[in-house]
Amino acid sequence: MSILNVAAYHFHSLDELQDRRGELQKICFDLGLKGTILLSREGVNLFIAGAREGVEKVLGVIRSFPGFSGILVKESETEYQPFNRMLVKIKKEIIPVGCTGIDPDPVASPKLAPRELKQWLDEGRPVALLDTRNDYEVALGTFHGAIDLNLKTFREFPSAAAALPEEVRKQPVVMFCTGGIRCEKIGPYMKGLGFENIYQLEGGILKYFEECAQEHYQGECFVFDQRVAVDPSLAPTDVYECFACKHVLTVEECSSPKYKEGVSCPHCYKDPTESMKDRIALRQSKLTAIASSQPGCVAYENRRWISVPQQCEGMRLLDALQTIYPPYTTEQWLDAIRNGEITSPASTKTQWRTERVDAQQVVCAGERFLQTIPNYSEPAIDPDIQLLHEDDAIVVVHKGAPLPLHPSGRYHKNSLEWMLHEAYFPEKLRPAHRIDAMTTGLVVFTRKFKFASALQPQFANGEVEKTYLAWIAGVPSWASTRCELPIAEVSLPNGGRQIDPNGQSAITEIRCVRSEANRTLVEVEPKTGRTHQIRLHLATLGHPIIGDPLYGDERNRDGSEPMMLHAWRLSFTHPLSAQRVTFQAEREAFR
Repeated sequence: MSILNVAAYHFHSLDELQDRRGELQKICFDLGLKGTILLSREGVNLFIAGAREGVEKVLGVIRSFPGFSGILVKESETEYQPFNRMLVKIKKEIIPVGCTGIDPDPVASPKLAPRELKQWLDEGRPVALLDTRNDYEVALGTFHGAIDLNLKTFREFPSAAAALPEEVRKQPVVMFCTGGIRCEKIGPYMKGLGFENIYQLEGGILKYFEECAQEHYQGECFVFDQRVAVDPSLAPTDVYECFACKHVLTVEECSSPKYKEGVSCPHCYKDPTESMKDRIALRQSKLTAIASSQPGCVAYENRRWISVPQQCEGMRLLDALQTIYPPYTTEQWLDAIRNGEITSPASTKTQWRTERVDAQQVVCAGERFLQTIPNYSEPAIDPDIQLLHEDDAIVVVHKGAPLPLHPSGRYHKNSLEWMLHEAYFPEKLRPAHRIDAMTTGLVVFTRKFKFASALQPQFANGEVEKTYLAWIAGVPSWASTRCELPIAEVSLPNGGRQIDPNGQSAITEIRCVRSEANRTLVEVEPKTGRTHQIRLHLATLGHPIIGDPLYGDERNRDGSEPMMLHAWRLSFTHPLSAQRVTFQAEREAFR
């Protein structure tokens, strides 16, 4: 069965856009039509294809709109459906122009019938033919001797037309495009530029093909569907289009290794390294803006869930809250409960709500409570976040300090994970490992669950080679050493850990790089991944990390200054390529 393809547009004031969109959308889907219909206050523009009966029904609906009975339609037929889907959209303009205040006016640029233009050209009358289409359309075919404005997009037309020489403005000018809509929109603008005799080709190239075949025209006509181009008989031609850059392609170009459908072609291909740099630059700009705004420092209502762990089974709610989050005092938790800031979820078949709680009620493991903190403001962080690498599987980031990895404790929006989620929205990146808020350096995120499943176990199983830099207090008596002191599993009240003969095994290798002013720069390789392992081992050896608020530096108890620990280098097996890769931050950035 042949498919009827129609293209039509009409400029006329149109109202009730939402209702008309809904009506057309339903009819098109019910009739199995595909294509695009654009509705705006200035009129209608459409390209649809399907069975003739269905297409005629849609055209009948549009002709019933006040002022649209005379809409002109151009038809052609194919043996296949040239569109992938059906879209009915409301737009500000049905054809965008690069300047405001342009309204169609048939008086400004009268329409010239195709047969009349052919007669002018047959007679050799002096006339300038102005092609208003984009460069990739012109490359496929145009009238002999036509003026090509080399437009990348139609928004460039106003400035390009204004630059035409004065002699062109004095002679008859006939504008043309695919179907006529662009020329009709810009007629008044051209008149305003001083073009004394400006015409538009009625129905565009497609109408000219219908009536005059290929006379005075060389090549084919680009169309905006899967046909890509039609010849003067309006039959599809054997050409292809790059859907990334819109360039028309030959069969040979489609066989090029640089051609990847929907991604690139020989005309727009970029080396993967350059493409990655471009993507990172755009994402870096967005991330820098987010981080610099310190989003958590602007007061907001902070809502977070509190889950009761197994160790708090059977406790009073007040005792459980104090156990879960020791920094809050008992009085602070009591105030939060009295003020209704701690609630319990309750739901029925028809609604979800929360209920107030009692400090003395007994809780069960797995039970959840909602804490709502009004006018919450988080501590400031170091907004220095640099994207070092991005591919289909992972993102590698260099972070400053203080900057927590996860939303936790006092931080939610001022966390690396939250800000990356904003920069990559709707994609949600997953951290493949942990790093302290006070530590600067490399963090690896995965982009999909399957990549996380391949990379996270490498960190857990000690298969990732990690090298840190640290400035430690004093000058060690050794050039290198290996610390194997086991570390307790349970945190201290202040969140720290301690050495415990019965604790988890922990191995850290340390090598001195240089010493100056009673401090030493060391390279550290943790062979296991215990919480605070490097910090605790160095402190136990008598050389705590400078700026460490938990294990040695009394001057930095509030954590306002960065700790001199830097995640410098990471080596692991890439979850996509299965090849060993290494990422390294600049060493000079850590002094």
